[in-house]
Amino acid sequence: MGTQTPQYLSENTVLIADSHTWIEGNAIQQLQTTTRLPQMRRVTGMPDLHAGRGYPVGAAFFSSGRFYPALIGNDIGCGMALWQTDLAAHKAKPAKLAKQLGNIDAPLDESWQPRIREILPPHPFQVALGTIGGGNHFAELQTVDTVYRPERLPENFNAACLQLLVHSGSRGFGQQILRRHVEAHGHSGLPENSPEAAAYLAEHQNALAFARANRQLIAERMLALWGAQGRRLLDVHHNFLQHTAVGGETGWLHRKGATPSDCGLVLIPGSRGDYSYLVEPAADCTVALNSLAHGAGRKWQRSECKGRLSHKYSADSLRRTAFGSLVVCADKALVYEEAPQAYKNIDSIIAAMQHAGLIEPIARLKPVLTYKTSGVCGG
Repeated sequence: MGTQTPQYLSENTVLIADSHTWIEGNAIQQLQTTTRLPQMRRVTGMPDLHAGRGYPVGAAFFSSGRFYPALIGNDIGCGMALWQTDLAAHKAKPAKLAKQLGNIDAPLDESWQPRIREILPPHPFQVALGTIGGGNHFAELQTVDTVYRPERLPENFNAACLQLLVHSGSRGFGQQILRRHVEAHGHSGLPENSPEAAAYLAEHQNALAFARANRQLIAERMLALWGAQGRRLLDVHHNFLQHTAVGGETGWLHRKGATPSDCGLVLIPGSRGDYSYLVEPAADCTVALNSLAHGAGRKWQRSECKGRLSHKYSADSLRRTAFGSLVVCADKALVYEEAPQAYKNIDSIIAAMQHAGLIEPIARLKPVLTYKTSGVCGG
């Protein structure tokens, strides 16, 4: 990588990266491929850019007159919610907190049904509400490590207590929407005024509401098990489509693993063994299509992880991090796939965005307890 931040790969392709940002060539190839899609106007890769299934993750895409559901992917509404808890940070014992939590992979029981109905109308995928899912999804208790700008902290933020970060999405619902769409239309996108576009947009909005409700119920479920109270500080989607104007042109902004920069303060997490940063986006993030990185970004493909790590680390050793935090993950394959070593260093991601004038760090948090699954994950 050169030292310029951002880098212009072509007239309409930008990469938010500096000389310390590691990005694999395959991810850049995928990014450049998307610029050739019909009616695509601009594409921006974030510093956490990595290769996905045909299209890159950690990017934003702006098109005019046509949009591409395949660019959003199958986890419509995947995103992050940060909650302030009343759990005292100085009393936090990861093993005890994990024991109190037990197994939260199963569906919510009957006692939760009135609460579910308050949050979301009856839904075909309702049984998945309140569950985290597989892959890189997690819920994590964090403690404040450093506050850089105390005057910019959100209202109700309490550095003496633990924060709860929930990362999940629309579970099997978004997957079903994309599968039906691709079976019917392939990857060629939809003209914006077509009946097919209207049908997708209605389902997309439904999936966003489902994902937000899911994150809320996960947080409430965990807080109830700890006998704690909490307040949501922020909730943002990372995979979604937005009809908006960029640079004076109205069109469709696709985010695939990208944090919106126009929703106030946002949290950008590292791996489960690294820091997370609460940041304030700059007033003008147009160069990055009003988007930011959504995390550290994968360094290795999932299929490579066990081979790279198993001769150095046991699964058990990866369940305790350098911070002394615990990772609850009974799925051994997932322990290796989600190991901190498989991800980029979060400080390099934050630095690249600072150098591009996109963010200002407000606080840094570190993990105490990460929950992924008490069994073998699905979905």
